[in-house]
Amino acid sequence: MTENAQQQPSAPDSELPTQYAPADVEGPLYERWVERGYFEADAKSEKPPYTIVIPPPNVTGSLHLGHAFQHTLMDALTRRKRMQGFESLWLPGMDHAGIATQNVVERELGKEGKSRHDLGREAFVERVWQWKDEYGGKILGQMRRLGDGVDWTRERFTMDEGLSQAVQTIFKRLYDDELIYRAERIINWCPRCLTAISDIEVEYQDDDGELVSMKYGEGDDTIVVATTRAETMLGDTAVAVHPDDERYKHLVGRHIKLPLTDRTIPVVADTHVDPEFGTGAVKVTPAHDPNDFAIGQRHDLESLTVMDERGVITVHGPFEGLDRFEARSAIVAALRADGRIVAEKRPYVHSVGHCSRCKTTIEPRLSMQWWVKVAPLAKAAGDAVRDGRVKIHPQEMEKRYFDWVDNLHDWCISRQLWWGHRIPVWYGPEGEVVCVGPDEEPPTGEGWTQDSDVLDTWFSSGLWPFSTLGWPEQTPDLKKFYPTDVLLTGHDIIFFWVARMMMFGLYAMDGEVPFKTIALTGLVRDQFGKKMSKSSGTAVDPLDWMNAYGSDAVRFTLARGANPGTDVPIGEDWVQASRNFANKIWNATRFALMNGATIEGELPPAERLSATDRWILSRLNKTISQVDALYDDFQFAKLSDALYHFAWDEVFDWYVELSKTTFMAGGEPAKVSGRVLGEVLDVTLKLLHPIVPFVTETLWTTLTGGESIVVADWPKDSGFRDEAAEREIETLQQVITEVRRFRADQGLQPGQRVPARLTLTGTALAPHEAAIRQLLRLQPEGDTFAATATLPVAGATVALDLSGTIDVAAERKRLAKDLAAAEKEKAQATAKLGNEAFLAKAPDNVVDKIRGRLSKADEDIERIKAQLESLPQA
Repeated sequence: MTENAQQQPSAPDSELPTQYAPADVEGPLYERWVERGYFEADAKSEKPPYTIVIPPPNVTGSLHLGHAFQHTLMDALTRRKRMQGFESLWLPGMDHAGIATQNVVERELGKEGKSRHDLGREAFVERVWQWKDEYGGKILGQMRRLGDGVDWTRERFTMDEGLSQAVQTIFKRLYDDELIYRAERIINWCPRCLTAISDIEVEYQDDDGELVSMKYGEGDDTIVVATTRAETMLGDTAVAVHPDDERYKHLVGRHIKLPLTDRTIPVVADTHVDPEFGTGAVKVTPAHDPNDFAIGQRHDLESLTVMDERGVITVHGPFEGLDRFEARSAIVAALRADGRIVAEKRPYVHSVGHCSRCKTTIEPRLSMQWWVKVAPLAKAAGDAVRDGRVKIHPQEMEKRYFDWVDNLHDWCISRQLWWGHRIPVWYGPEGEVVCVGPDEEPPTGEGWTQDSDVLDTWFSSGLWPFSTLGWPEQTPDLKKFYPTDVLLTGHDIIFFWVARMMMFGLYAMDGEVPFKTIALTGLVRDQFGKKMSKSSGTAVDPLDWMNAYGSDAVRFTLARGANPGTDVPIGEDWVQASRNFANKIWNATRFALMNGATIEGELPPAERLSATDRWILSRLNKTISQVDALYDDFQFAKLSDALYHFAWDEVFDWYVELSKTTFMAGGEPAKVSGRVLGEVLDVTLKLLHPIVPFVTETLWTTLTGGESIVVADWPKDSGFRDEAAEREIETLQQVITEVRRFRADQGLQPGQRVPARLTLTGTALAPHEAAIRQLLRLQPEGDTFAATATLPVAGATVALDLSGTIDVAAERKRLAKDLAAAEKEKAQATAKLGNEAFLAKAPDNVVDKIRGRLSKADEDIERIKAQLESLPQA
């Protein structure tokens, strides 16, 4: 609430509609927030900063449940901090998504019968920019639909001018510090995307292949090797054995004939070879396998590339021009015809790498690429967590982080694409190599050319926490909002993105961390805990759910499932339940407003409050304290659950219901309860707002007349506690719950009135008799009252006259049948648990289940007998 709204609350300007219609509210409300600048952060503010940068979605992307999940949590964090008085910045933006975006535009060109090469590089890049301006960024509008409270005035794009300057600056610094170099190494090559991809962009899956064992050499020089990639034998330049393997010592140093070729290759001794695996001999193809490349380096072997960039064989001979998989079959057939096949095993299930984007089988390939020397950068990233400058939440995720940064290999950062940040290196006619910074002029003249590759997308997104704030310039934003406070992202991109930002942030910002906390979430799954996928029909468009149930319902469902680091199962019925919760908030607030709920005037002192009033205020303050602690621990599921039960159970069910008799009676007590109810609703709506912003804004402004809940003050625990009142109302709840259960057991309808005598003398319940009778539908006892059932509960006695309300004979018959079933269940469970042979063989979970059945049967028997005893005599 703004200061003015706090001091001078005004009456609601309109009544609430009878039903909440999210579709009519959410869009206009969000635009009003944006127009009023509520989400804009001021670098000149004296408020303490709180900063989160959004994990930039791909420019090609659209909102999926994973986005909606993480955005809900980030929005909740920043909305709460804004209400707490922080200069809260949630910075939005998008990633240029090099491979994905280029693929999209190339497909569009393909429909025109063209390729990027028909356009040329400059025209193709211009075409991509046109696509981006026309079709890219669809997700930004969807973020508005979800209610993302981001500062749109600071929206960034990884290819915009400022971020391009940042990329060129850090490349130049790393190059000058000899942390970037160019070398020929084995990389993961995608023959479909026609580019190198990083290790973490390779997805491994079990494929049905073929393991072929074949003979190399002749006579005494014969040696057997096995492979699943027979086509690579065309590039073999050695066979390797272990130095201590007695079987092959006579061959080490000799040359043997390579089948299907006119070449001979050496047998080398290398400790990498496991003599216990297979035949103890391995073929060595340095240009097409990373382990073979290392062996080749140690033994100065030639590296022969036998495929082009599309996986087509280039070796002159009968296999030239064949696709790698066609060549595999043809080579095996040729070896078989030549008597070289010793054994064939098919299918041979083995793990094979695939491109995470197009699912094409990856081809290890020797290639000249640009690399980052990560050892010193990775050490700094590990140290920042070890010494506590950066906290990982949940803490058990630290191990995964350390396993990665402590064993990080040099990072291949060049990609054979046209869309992206072009590597700022020029080559001269005499072999000169010049790296150019953003403020330097590139060399010109005949023979000078720029490197044709672009940088890995993760290179530019690794600068995101500081490049988006203006680095390398020392901007007011950078000074105010860096380091950022929380990086909230999925645990699945620790390796893609989190480690990259840690390395670059510490390097570029002179040892200052990019964020103080890494809050890792799980992944959204279907209601059965399985991965959502379009092919299986389990993928969900969150916009469909938002249209059907409202954005608040989707947000609350996602937050309520957000336990740190663990996956989130979600089903449509859960969203429906959250929609019901939003409706409950609406209806209860509407009832409260109709019955005098207000925030006008001071809250009456405790001595003027009823026990019910003191109870709800005590519970309210405890809830504030609990929610604050859970927010600080990123326990979104627990805080959502706490708010759900406080709002629904304690406020809307118990307090509102208990207050109805007070409101009906009118007078001063009704005014007091109206003020207390107004206070409770004011605070409850504020506590709920970060997660369900739309319905709470509508209700809060109607209740208080305040400007907007977005800029209202976050509730503070006043310290008010009344344990006696809490015990009193808990006793009252116990009485009402027990009598309601008894009524239900007797088959009474909820609205059916029953004569009753209440004996409350000597208990704290005497002042609540009117409320008890109202909630339990109990009539005064009357002249003809005859107690047919007596319930002693919590020191009080409730005597009921059930004559004429139920068919006693039929009810006894029904209960007798239930009792017989319960006793049979007990006998069966007792027999099994008494059977030693069964106990010896049965799994623990089965035995535990039977013990549970026995316990449940005992409870049912006791309950049914009590019901029978309480019935009137027929």
